[in-house]
Amino acid sequence: MSITVSLTLVLAMVVWLLIRKGGLKAGHAVAALLLGFYLHDSSLAPSISRVMESVAETISGIRI
Repeated sequence: MSITVSLTLVLAMVVWLLIRKGGLKAGHAVAALLLGFYLHDSSLAPSISRVMESVAETISGIRI
């Protein structure tokens, strides 16, 4: 749960920054948001979730 919330906040900040800096139009952000909602209901959702959990574990295991 904490990984999902923090990842959601990070992605929201990235989208906000892209909109503010002109790299992403608001219409494109809405389209990406809708795609996310539709992907959530698809059969790909569990696979995407597993990949993101693996990436989060890999990143958290990196020692600098």
